[in-house]
Amino acid sequence: MKIFAESERLILRELVPDDVDGMFELDSDPEVHKFLGNQPLTSKEQCANVIAFVRQQYQEHGIGRWAIVDRKTHNFIGWAGLKFVTELNNNHQNYYDIGYRLIRKYWSQGIATEAALLALDYAFNTMKLLQVYAAADANNRASIRVLEKIGMQFVETYFEEATPWNWYKIERSDYTINRQSIR
Repeated sequence: MKIFAESERLILRELVPDDVDGMFELDSDPEVHKFLGNQPLTSKEQCANVIAFVRQQYQEHGIGRWAIVDRKTHNFIGWAGLKFVTELNNNHQNYYDIGYRLIRKYWSQGIATEAALLALDYAFNTMKLLQVYAAADANNRASIRVLEKIGMQFVETYFEEATPWNWYKIERSDYTINRQSIR
């Protein structure tokens, strides 16, 4: 399996079918889905389909979300990384989105921020992207804090099915200039 990024405590690698148990722990938790439409997954088959979908994105776009794994224990923590979005979202299409989702027991440990920074490094230094976007439910303060910590700039609030979402963007030049200050 391919490793995309590493830090002292994390490995970001491709999602593989064997991640199904970790994905089920993650995506069956209603608290994890509180700001994602409140539709947690109910079967491991659904999780296997999600993994297959992400693996298809690797093939079609050369990128997709990555498994976050604890370097010491090799435990599945969640996922993070980039996604090439082909659907229309907030009047944007065919753009790179950064995201992250952690199993609840790993919340509030700086893991989402660390993994997101690794993903931005990959976006700007390996893929040579010019910009990366993100969206977060406007009421999800934890996710918004992560986006702000990694240097994403708030652009606007938009609505999707009556839910307010905050739209963020970071330019390669801004990331390069601010890279040391946002770590």
